[in-house]
Amino acid sequence: MIFEDEKMAVPAQSVGADWEQPTYNNTNESITNYEEENNADEEDFYEMCRRKMWLDDPNYLPTVSLNELYDNVYQSRLSIIDGLLYTGAYILAGAPKIGKSFLVAQIAYHVSTGKKLWDYDVKQGSVLYLALEDDYRRLQERMSRMFGIDATGDLFFSITANQIGKGLNDQLEGFIYEKKNTKLIIIDTLQKVREIESDTYSYAGDYEIISKLKEIADKHCICILIVHHTRKQPSVDSFEMISGTTGLLGCADGAFLMQKEKRTDRTATLEIVGRDQPDQRLYLSKDQEHLIWNLEHKELELWKEPPDKMLEKIAGLLTQENPVWQGSATELVEILDEDIKPNFLSKKLNVKAGRLLDEFNIRYENNRTKTGSNITLTLIKS
Repeated sequence: MIFEDEKMAVPAQSVGADWEQPTYNNTNESITNYEEENNADEEDFYEMCRRKMWLDDPNYLPTVSLNELYDNVYQSRLSIIDGLLYTGAYILAGAPKIGKSFLVAQIAYHVSTGKKLWDYDVKQGSVLYLALEDDYRRLQERMSRMFGIDATGDLFFSITANQIGKGLNDQLEGFIYEKKNTKLIIIDTLQKVREIESDTYSYAGDYEIISKLKEIADKHCICILIVHHTRKQPSVDSFEMISGTTGLLGCADGAFLMQKEKRTDRTATLEIVGRDQPDQRLYLSKDQEHLIWNLEHKELELWKEPPDKMLEKIAGLLTQENPVWQGSATELVEILDEDIKPNFLSKKLNVKAGRLLDEFNIRYENNRTKTGSNITLTLIKS
């Protein structure tokens, strides 16, 4: 018999927990007792043994069923600037000396203060701006001209940094550890931190560079915005003008492409693509006195999800005086007075957890127990 050896003992711990597989209950029953059960029970036991054998195999491929997918809560990418910039790794590319540094300085200031950028809402947080092609005198002059002397203690600058793979990761991790509310890190420019091993670039090499930065961004749920240059050669797809291989864009969560028809123009276009926002083209004009970019109009208006009445009801349950609700899915259905099954409500909230946090500042947790779901809703202070 194929699984004769497996009949010697029953696993004494749940199987597959590391891969989010279904949990099997511990048991002290003997194999003889199992054999006295019907064939279905015996098949279940053998299936458990197969799973155990597979999980011990380093070549085992973990999978998740659609049901299991809906039964879990996954952290979604949060917005830094609603509809414009989200957590993850982003590239801002453009030709030299067309105003990229002024634009990222503007983004940095608005995130650090929480003030709206054009008509986009901003989530306030600490910002690190690696201005690696500047000096502090130039930064002082630029920032004061752009924003006056209305300073903020949440915007930090550095004009030096180590290279990727040679200490930069540790430097960024150290800053994030020190500034717990970090939302955005700007690297201006990529060329200053990339390790140059040869005169030619490969797709794999470019992909790995962004991947290392993306790993930090994803780990800490922040945005890393990387300034880069474009090639001179035109392309049918404008984003193929980004210098290097398509590995840079392939790994990034999104990209901004800044272009001017003439270098002396006071207007520019900003094309935006990304995994978490709609494609857009913004038409910008530069205020020559203050050196800031103003939004003239958008070619594509943002698509927004329609209001969700159920999420609005849930948001109404929490206040600053009572910021936490805890109970079962059945209890939540009764409070909401909705004609919906508790299991369906749990699955819907699992899927909508990111929207609850992003739009209503409510953290949703669903801990499954033997008696059912234990839901916790927490209003996060702004």
